[in-house]
This record gives sequence, structure tokens and C-alpha cells, in this order.
Amino acid sequence: MADLLDITEVTRMTGLTARALRFYEARGLLQPVRDSSGRRQYGTAQLEALHRIMAMKRAGLTLAQIQSMTAGPRPDLHSIVAAQIQVLEAREREVAAARELLASILSRIERNEPIDVATFCSLIRQGENAMSQVKLDALASQYMSAEQNLAFKEAVQALPADFDAEVHDRKWQALSARIKSALPLDPGSPAAQAFLDEWNELAAPYIAACSAEALKGVSNMHEHIEEWDREVDGPFDAEVFRFHQAAQRARDAMHGPADR
Repeated sequence: MADLLDITEVTRMTGLTARALRFYEARGLLQPVRDSSGRRQYGTAQLEALHRIMAMKRAGLTLAQIQSMTAGPRPDLHSIVAAQIQVLEAREREVAAARELLASILSRIERNEPIDVATFCSLIRQGENAMSQVKLDALASQYMSAEQNLAFKEAVQALPADFDAEVHDRKWQALSARIKSALPLDPGSPAAQAFLDEWNELAAPYIAACSAEALKGVSNMHEHIEEWDREVDGPFDAEVFRFHQAAQRARDAMHGPADR
């Protein structure tokens, strides 16, 4: 094996994508050397760092936690153990939710009650919602302070009684799908600004209900969206969220920042 591998060889031999390698590099976790033509090269030190990143990721740690643990000269053992405990607690909640779902099915079977299509759909939906909530709770504990998390939960409870979160999410998903199909799009274009109007209208009920503390926590969580958007089935993904940010910056540049 050569002392240095180029990015194509690393992707072929590890199964990782070039996009993933560049992402870790952009986050400061991986520092490839460059050859005379500027092409990325990976040696023993870089591959050792990559192995460490992937091992921590498989252990359930977030990218933010990995960054924190690898920033100093030596790993922070306290942080590693605390993060692993958080992961285990999240898994415990997932298991508890799954057990509750299966128990409800078993109870019906034991009572010889028929399990019709509607019941199965209801149970599946309940299970999916439970899993989503478990994952959201785990995310909140990672990216929000306890005060911010509590403030956000209070904001959700303060939403109007006639607010239908499921209908709202479906509208947001539909908007996200339209945005994604239109990309790439100039953030300052009329089409992009029209999308921004729709987005801000959907965000308005939450913004109105949230305190400054809650908004700060939500903002921090979404600034790390690339780390978790594949783990949680939200109404929009990282690409669409970054487009929204770019469109808002374009509007602010044209008209000045506005309260939103």
C-alpha cells in the first residue's frame, strides 16, 4: 500500500463517500494533505483520525460531541462517558415505546379482538410518532440547554387549541418538496422570495409562541441540522433549510433585517 491514498482510493477502500470525507474536513475533524496539484491525500494519521470519527459515530455520538472530544490534546473522558449515557438513555426510551406498542397489540390478540386494517394503521402511526418523539427528545437534550428545552415545550403547549400540527407538517413537507424540485435557485430571485414568504408563514405560529430562550435553542439545533436530519423524519432536510437561510439573507441584504 502506498504511503498516501487519494480521495478516490479512500472511498473505494472504506466505503465512505467523497462527500462525507469533505464534510468531515469542513468541520475540522479531518485534515488531508495536498499534492502538487491540490488533490487531497490521506496517510496513516488521517486514516487513524477517520477511524476514530467513525467509531464514535457508530457509538451514537453526534458530530458536535465528536468535535468537542477531539478538539483538545487528549480525549475528554468525562464528556465521552456523559455522551454515551445520553445515547443509552435515548435507546431506553425507544425500547420502552416499542414495548408499549407491542403490548397493545398482544392485549388485543389475547382478548381475541380482530386486528383490522384501521387498527394496524393506527398502531403503526402511534409507533412511528413515539419513535419520532424519542429521537426529538434526544436531539433536544444534545443541542438545547435544559432551560431552552423546557421553554420550547411550554411554547408548543401554548399553541392555539385549533392548531393541527400534523396538517401543518404536511403543508411544510409539501413546500419543502417544491423547493427541493426547484433547486438550484438564486436566493434573491422572485421565485426564491415567494418560497420564503410561504416558509415564514408556516413558521409564524411557532415563532409567536416561543420565548427568546426557546428560539435560541431551536436555532442552535437547526444550525447542526446536517448532523441529524437523516435520523429524524422532519418536514424539511438540511439542503432545504440552508436554502431558506440563504433566501432570508438575500432579503435582509435587499431590505434590511426585519423582526420575524
